[in-house]
Amino acid sequence: MAKIVGALVLLCVLPAISMAARPEKKPYCVRGRVYCDHCKAGFETPASTYLEGAKVKLECRHRHTQNVLYSAEAVTDATGSYKIFVHNDQKDNVCDTILVSSPHKTCSIPDQGRDRSRVVLTSYNGVVSYDRYANNMGFMVNEPLSFCSQLMQQYQLTEDEV
Repeated sequence: MAKIVGALVLLCVLPAISMAARPEKKPYCVRGRVYCDHCKAGFETPASTYLEGAKVKLECRHRHTQNVLYSAEAVTDATGSYKIFVHNDQKDNVCDTILVSSPHKTCSIPDQGRDRSRVVLTSYNGVVSYDRYANNMGFMVNEPLSFCSQLMQQYQLTEDEV
């Protein structure tokens, strides 16, 4: 009788232990891209290229104390894309992806205003997916390319077009 009770307890306890050992949820996947602004436009243009080998950092800070609670880094692939996996819900923390470095010496100046992107990493906001997309971030060149002035004319609005 004791063997049967022991076997039944074992059959009931083992599944509970295995479920407790499994992670609760899938990790969040922060995705984004890093580009080189060849025209110093301050945004992506047809002349922009995506950078392979750029380093990006994700930092999550406490909303009030600004202490860093979570940090992770990634490197962009051939398409200028990166992925950073975050295994726990950041709840009320403030998370940003930040440019760290560019592999290209001619395109290594972080574009102010496009050098970081805010990302929300919580399930308590109505977003069902675990994929989170950061805005594209960019580096600028020292000198714009020669055809950039003609390219930038496409973006100028006259008073008649407004």
